[in-house]
Amino acid sequence: MAAKSVAARASIASVSTQGVSVSGSLSVSGGRANIGNDGTITAGDNAADIALSRGGNLKVCATTKVHLSTDSTTPGSGLMFALDRGALEAHYTPGQYSDVLLTPDLRILISAPGQANLSIRVNGQGDTCVDNHGDEAPYVLASSLFEGGAYRIQPNQRVLFERGSLRDVVDNEQDPCGCPPDQPMSVANAGTTNANPAQPGQKVSPTAEQNPFPLAESEGLKPAPPLPTTPAVPVGQAHIEVSAPIAYDANNPNPPAAPLPGSSSAPIPVPTSAITVAQAPQPPAQPHSGFFHHIGHFFRKLFGG
Repeated sequence: MAAKSVAARASIASVSTQGVSVSGSLSVSGGRANIGNDGTITAGDNAADIALSRGGNLKVCATTKVHLSTDSTTPGSGLMFALDRGALEAHYTPGQYSDVLLTPDLRILISAPGQANLSIRVNGQGDTCVDNHGDEAPYVLASSLFEGGAYRIQPNQRVLFERGSLRDVVDNEQDPCGCPPDQPMSVANAGTTNANPAQPGQKVSPTAEQNPFPLAESEGLKPAPPLPTTPAVPVGQAHIEVSAPIAYDANNPNPPAAPLPGSSSAPIPVPTSAITVAQAPQPPAQPHSGFFHHIGHFFRKLFGG
C-alpha cells in the first residue's frame, strides 16, 4: 500500500485498510486510509465500504478497482469515479455540482436533486448495467465517449448498454447491476446443527435437507449406499432363472428348441433370426488351385519350364 501525506486539506473519503489495496494521495490512521483529492481503492475477496466525507458511502464490490478524485481548486466540487471493470453501489445525496462516473465507454452524469441509490456494473466485454433505484432518484444521464449521443436513465429504471453502446440498450434489464449476493453460509459456520451437521466452509443449499442424498454423494461427502440384501422379486412370486448353453450346427441351422424346466416336452420352434451366435473368425480364404494351376502348367509347357 502506497502512502503519501495529505497536506493541509480535508479528505474526500476514507476506507478501512483491512482486505483492500489503497494508493494515491492519502494518510493512514487507526486502520483507515483518508484519501485526499485523489486515490485508488481495490477491494479484495470481499466488498469494501468507502465513507464519503460529505455524507453517504460507496460499496466497492469484490475484486473491483475504483478511482476517486475531485477538483481541489473548487470548494464543494463534484466527485469523479472511474470504473474500468467490476461493480459498485453508491448511496449519497448529490451536491451542488454534478458527480461524474467514467467507464471505458460511457460518461455518466449524476445530478441533484434527489437521493442516489445507484448501482453500476461493467464486465470485460464492456456491457454496462446501470440501476437508478428509487422514486426520488437523481438525474442520471449517460453519454458515449466515442459514438456521441446521450441516454437518460429514469428513476427506478435498470438498463444495460451492450458493449457500452447507446445504440444497443436493454431498457428493462433483469439481472441486478450491483454486487453479487453473498455466498451461502454453512450450518457449521452459522453455529447451528441438524441431524447431518456440515463441515466448516461447506456450502449448504436451502433444499439440501429436502434432497440431501444426490449432492452429498456427488461431492464425496457421503458413501454410496450398500447393495440390497433382499431379493428384487417379492416373496411368493414365481421367479425362474435359466442357464443353458447354446450350440450351433452349420449342417442343421434350425434345431428344435430345448424345453424349459417345468414346461411340456413339445419343442417350440425358434426362428433363426432370433438366435445370435458368436462364431470364431474364419481363416483367410486360400486361392483356388484349379484355374491358376492350369495357367501355370500352360506357361511351363510353352517355355519349357
